[in-house]
Amino acid sequence: MAFGVDCFLSLAFVTPPSCRSVFAANALTSGVVYDVCLREGGGRNVEGEGVCKDIGRLEVDLFNPSLSDSSSRIFPLLGKPLDRNHYETMTRIPSLYVAFMSLRLRCVSDSQARPCPERPRRGPSIYTGMNSTTTDMDKELEKMESEMSRPPSQASKLSPSPLPSDTDDLKPQRSTIKAITMVLVMTLMMFVNTGNTTSVSITLPAIGREFQADPSLLQWIMAAYPLSSGCLLLVCGRLADLYGRKKAYLIGTTLLAAFTLSCGFANNVLTLIILRGFQGIGAAATIPASLGILADSFPPGRSRSLAFATFAAGAPIGAAFGSAAGGALTEQTSKTWRSSFYLFAAVNVLCFIGGLLSIDNGRKWKYEDNDAAGARRVDWLGAFLISAALVLILFVLGEGETAQKQWATSYIIALLVVGVLLVGVFIWWQWYLEKVQNHRPQEGNGTWNNRLPPPLMKLSLWARAKGRFAAVIAIVFLTWSSYMAWTFWVQLYFQNYVGLTPLQTVVRLFPLFVAGTLCDAFVGIMANHVSMIVITTMGTLGTSIACLLFAIVDPKVTYWAYCFPAVVLSVMGVELVYTAGTLYIAKISLPHEQSLAGALFQTMAQIGTSAGITISTVIFNRITSNLAEGEDQLRSYRAAQWTCCAFGLTSMVLSLIVFRGVGVPGQKKSITINPAERAIEEKAGGEV
Repeated sequence: MAFGVDCFLSLAFVTPPSCRSVFAANALTSGVVYDVCLREGGGRNVEGEGVCKDIGRLEVDLFNPSLSDSSSRIFPLLGKPLDRNHYETMTRIPSLYVAFMSLRLRCVSDSQARPCPERPRRGPSIYTGMNSTTTDMDKELEKMESEMSRPPSQASKLSPSPLPSDTDDLKPQRSTIKAITMVLVMTLMMFVNTGNTTSVSITLPAIGREFQADPSLLQWIMAAYPLSSGCLLLVCGRLADLYGRKKAYLIGTTLLAAFTLSCGFANNVLTLIILRGFQGIGAAATIPASLGILADSFPPGRSRSLAFATFAAGAPIGAAFGSAAGGALTEQTSKTWRSSFYLFAAVNVLCFIGGLLSIDNGRKWKYEDNDAAGARRVDWLGAFLISAALVLILFVLGEGETAQKQWATSYIIALLVVGVLLVGVFIWWQWYLEKVQNHRPQEGNGTWNNRLPPPLMKLSLWARAKGRFAAVIAIVFLTWSSYMAWTFWVQLYFQNYVGLTPLQTVVRLFPLFVAGTLCDAFVGIMANHVSMIVITTMGTLGTSIACLLFAIVDPKVTYWAYCFPAVVLSVMGVELVYTAGTLYIAKISLPHEQSLAGALFQTMAQIGTSAGITISTVIFNRITSNLAEGEDQLRSYRAAQWTCCAFGLTSMVLSLIVFRGVGVPGQKKSITINPAERAIEEKAGGEV
């Protein structure tokens, strides 16, 4: 067995000019970029997968120069193809050991390998071999020593990298004003997303009167927007990661502005429903892109915590503004309900202009020519499978209780079965693509087989951080099921049971929006000081108590006894879980997965919303059908709220179980994402 190259690093490394294949490893603590030349004249690196074209495997050691060679190996990684996880492992090694260790990478091959020339090392030296003479090596060392005195930002530009052009710790430099502007623009986008929903909900009666529409059609004006956005989030998240988040954001805001304006000119209900569906496509593009932009622009720490908290605050503020503006414009303007669409179209234009001026271009993933096509291909079959499955499932959840025979209706049963089967096929297809990607063969000419695209969603992502990624997604599902169903039934309780007008209902729910904004401010400040388990438990407990208060509410008692504390506590779940959850997801996701991970988060929240409302509606209808003639319907409303409370308590218990020992969500310390990294962090005494 021979060695293609054997490299030792301590503080910096400058690659020879002839080196064409470069592997970049970051020192997270020092900000220095280490460039290790693996092999002259080739190499392959697609998002960190594979290194040297003609080399069988890669050996990675942590190397202590003060120990003998036989005892210096501390962390071996032998006989494994270098995939993205191994790349991330290497980037974290220097952050743990750079003070007293060196990193040794060795390409191993049985043939056509050229050993490094021997050279005495001087202390914790920098050593390399690239078929150079001793004189060349002396000159190279002198050059490296002179470059080491330069600032890291200059040293990092000495050699190109086939991995991200901007490394994790070397974010694009921007002014404070530009950074604040970017966060505010992303927040405005979240503001628009929720405002588009609440403004329409309050104008539905006016729309129905103008078009003399059937109530069953009116609900689709509301449902078309979240249905289309929820089904396309995963696809749009992958495309944003692949082709650029800024580009995805700008395309999404353009679609939103165009179709929001078009909604204001709709002349019948069917046209309005179709246009609302196209609106949702714009939202599906912007929300994952926004999450990816924030995660990519701010490193873990206080700045990221504040950015995500501010972004989350856009939801309650947008919901409050949408309800108030929708009601006021409908009553006070000649265009009635159309005015709210014109207003939000104008706000979308502001989002586009702000994004164009403030968002960085972000990372550009560079690939070797012989694998560029395979890396940048999109799994369109997977995109079709999951989109079709979500359309069917969300449709069934929305129609199950209103169909002629409810859940016994034949087409409801058929569509549900087909939707579940499509989910199963999608999971198998993603597993197969990931398996092929991890063991992708080479063609006879030395290029890699690119006949199959990378998976749309790697199933290994769900096992990230000891399975806590999947746990966060489950908590999101349960929390949104609880809160959104609670909101749905509270509005019906106030209007249909108590007899309040829509405007009076908005006034009674207004503390919810204020409390949501305060919760976001709290978690933005405390995300670097309070553990994940405390934040999520507080949030889910607050929502559970709110549901409990309405499950035992007495209509004869003053609003301040039951309703006000419930309204204040209810929003704690979604706001605290959203901010802490997105921070945690961003931290355990790789740089090229940020938008996809955010899309998974949003998709599960969307499905949770539909599931919570559907299940609680089933309970409500069953209780109502068993009521005697003329019996008070309060019992049905209470039963629905008990269902919401069960969702909230389940999410709280899950938080207590899975987040034991987890640190603060805004911490800078890296998160274990695979067994190799877990071993390193355990040696360092770290805790995920």
